This record gives sequence, structure tokens and C-alpha cells, in this order.
Amino acid sequence: MPVGAIWQALADLVLPASCAGCGGSGLALRHEVCADCARAVESLRAAPIRPDPAPDGLPACVALGGYDGPLRELILAFKERGRHRLARPLGALLAEAVAATADPRRPLLLVYVPDTAAAARARHGDHMRRLALGAAQRLRTAGRQAAVAAPLRALPKADSAHLSSAQRAASAAGAFALRRGAVERARRAAPGSVTVLLDDIVTTGATLAAASVLLESVGMRVDACVALAATRRYLPQRAI
Repeated sequence: MPVGAIWQALADLVLPASCAGCGGSGLALRHEVCADCARAVESLRAAPIRPDPAPDGLPACVALGGYDGPLRELILAFKERGRHRLARPLGALLAEAVAATADPRRPLLLVYVPDTAAAARARHGDHMRRLALGAAQRLRTAGRQAAVAAPLRALPKADSAHLSSAQRAASAAGAFALRRGAVERARRAAPGSVTVLLDDIVTTGATLAAASVLLESVGMRVDACVALAATRRYLPQRAI
């Protein structure tokens, strides 16, 4: 699938608002992003990343870039500041990272790390579901077979922003439950597919590891984890 020119390909109305990436005003925007920020994010290329230390059960991981600069601002604008129009370009960027992880001849099953019910209410919908659907649409447009499944349900949990790696792992271990009906539907929907677990940001990898272990316990092996960004605190600089 060709990389780049995502914002140009997703033509939309020019909006009189500040850029979601740099905050600049008076700029021509498409999907709430100015041309400079769009170019900066489109120049990123998906690469393997690995938290250090990596939690047990964490599959191979890929991220589009580091959690900084315009990419960080776009994720925050979409996730926390109500700029939902970013779902389409961010979903397309996520699709580029997914496409780099799997054999193009095999179908893809995209599973996402869900929001808790409280977070979904605050964000007027599950933000990762929006991104997963956008990524699947982009992949299908490029000729790939891609389906989205939601076998995980997020349980209420404490804010992990200030937790240590060990505390994050303990919190993540009980963060999810299975939606049994969705698991069975996913198995039937995409036989022989590559299963990719999606998230927006990788920090310690504890969330992705916990979700992957839970899915594997019911026979859903996660082949790869893909995120938009990875924090540099826990990752070797050469990885991103």
C-alpha cells in the first residue's frame, strides 16, 4: 500500500480552526491539520519497538513513531480534546503501520484495546474503536482483506499515568474481560487471518501483554501489536 499523501487523499472542507498538531491559527487545514504537521506525521515510518524490560506475554510490536511532536498532539487532540474528525487520518496512519506487519496475501483481523465505559462516555465513544474502523476501511480500500473484532471489555481501573512499570503490570493484569459472543464471531469472521492488536500509545507494554495473554487463553493468538506512538522513556532510542 503506498505510503504518504494521506491528508491529500482524504480531501475535505477547509475549516477555520487551529491546527490540532501545532495549534497554529489562520492556516489552511484538512481534517483539522495544517500542511506542515501533515507532512511531519506522514514522514514517519512504522518500525519494531520493544519496551525494556518487556512484560511477559508481549507479542512483537510496531509503532509509527515516538510519542512526541505533532503525532503526540494529534493523538491527544483526538483522544482527550474532542477533535473526532482526526479519526479518519489517524486511522489511515494506523493502517500504514498494520500493513507493514503482515503478509499481504493473508486477511487481517484487527482487535483493539477498548476504553472503559467511563472513558468512552467522556470521549463520546470508544476512541480505539473509531481508529480500528478507520484503519480497516483504509486497508480495504488498498485491496487488503480486513475485519474488526471487539472480543475485549475494559474493566474499571485507576489512572495509570503515574504508576511504575511493576504497578502498571499489576493493574493491567485485571484490566480486561472477554466478550464471549464476540470471540466466537471473530473466529468465524476471519479464518486464517493475521490477528493484530491495536492501541494508540505503547509505554511499558503491560496493557498489550495483558490483553494478548487473555485472548490467547481462548485460542485467539495475537500475531502482532501495532500502535500509533511509543514513549521514549521505556524504549531504546534506535527503535523509534
